[in-house]
Amino acid sequence: MNGFQLVTHARSSIFRSGFFRALGVLSAFGALLLLGACGKTTRTLSADATDETGQVAKDVAAPTGGQPSAKFAFSTSSLTLIPETTGTSDWVTILSSPLKTPAAKEVYVSASLEAGLYTQTLTRSKLLKKDTSTASVAIQVRALIDGTPMPPGVVTYAARTQTLSSTLEGAISGCLSVVTNPDGTQTVVLDPDCVTPEEIELILNTLNAASFNFVASNVPVGSHVLSLQARISSSTSAQTGSASAKALVGKGTMVGQVLRAVK
Repeated sequence: MNGFQLVTHARSSIFRSGFFRALGVLSAFGALLLLGACGKTTRTLSADATDETGQVAKDVAAPTGGQPSAKFAFSTSSLTLIPETTGTSDWVTILSSPLKTPAAKEVYVSASLEAGLYTQTLTRSKLLKKDTSTASVAIQVRALIDGTPMPPGVVTYAARTQTLSSTLEGAISGCLSVVTNPDGTQTVVLDPDCVTPEEIELILNTLNAASFNFVASNVPVGSHVLSLQARISSSTSAQTGSASAKALVGKGTMVGQVLRAVK
């Protein structure tokens, strides 16, 4: 092989070596790009995302429905709902409000009322005879939905039984006289018919706010009427004294809510 052939062979070897080296560099660079993209590709699909065929993509998660907002209704009064009375023979509707239920759910009612009680007892006693007077009064409340009582039924918001007893000698002023005995001695004599009974009286008058919760389950869909009823019951007893009992229902608020109970 002459010199010209040697030079041509060397140039061909160098060219082939450089070409494969460049090809190797490009291959390595492409591999790095591929590795760098691994684990970083994300696919975000909306609820109405579609694939290339125009169909809804199968891997799209169905939208999660949120919990329905609680429906509520309320009724309130700043006036005296039941004036002071010694008794109510039947239930009195004091608050009422309509309510709509979007599905068969539970209805929750919270009722707050001012409850006033008045009790008075007086005893009269003389000649050490015991006298007793008693006064009892209570305010009962119930919540109804469409005229049907809601659990837990009748609730006592306020109640009192007041009993007063006394054993007294009586007022003897002006009922004493001095009597001279046959032996000349003197004795103080009390005229029992002249003795005036002594009196003791106790009066209590209170006003408090009370609240209770009522719940009805599986209330059907539709429009309903919530109502709050109250009644006053009282009783008294007295011997020679006297007794009285009264109650009133003052300001009140009733709040009704449609809820989904955990079962």
